[in-house]
Amino acid sequence: MDELRDLYQATILDHNRKPRNFRTIEAPDRYANGHNPICGDKLVVFLALDDNRVTDVAFQGIGCAISVASASLMTDYARGKTLDEIELEFERFHQMVTSSPNSPLDTQGLGKLAVFSGVREFPMRVKCATLAWHTLRAALDQDADVARTE
Repeated sequence: MDELRDLYQATILDHNRKPRNFRTIEAPDRYANGHNPICGDKLVVFLALDDNRVTDVAFQGIGCAISVASASLMTDYARGKTLDEIELEFERFHQMVTSSPNSPLDTQGLGKLAVFSGVREFPMRVKCATLAWHTLRAALDQDADVARTE
């Protein structure tokens, strides 16, 4: 278990230091702003769409290591997915990080997103891990309000 936890920590640190898709998309089809007032994380998620599929996704902003790493891994996941696939993954991800630390956990099929399974042991960090996902959902829904983690 310690080896797995070390791998998870290394993945989060790597994506925080060198976030993937940390840029803007010129003339995005959709975008949304997100803010976690508890931690101070702020980000913008940009989307390019072709019909019902994400062809490009990027983010910009500032935040803690968990928030930045979550946005980085989320953008890697979302590229090429349909809006329905992203919605399903949002639900699975949210369920994983908000479930009780004592409950059984199924991370199969989550790929690298499973690195956030340990966040459920730290309720204050759940908001950091989910901010990018709430912001992505707001962009998909074309919600002009600032996405929040509450």
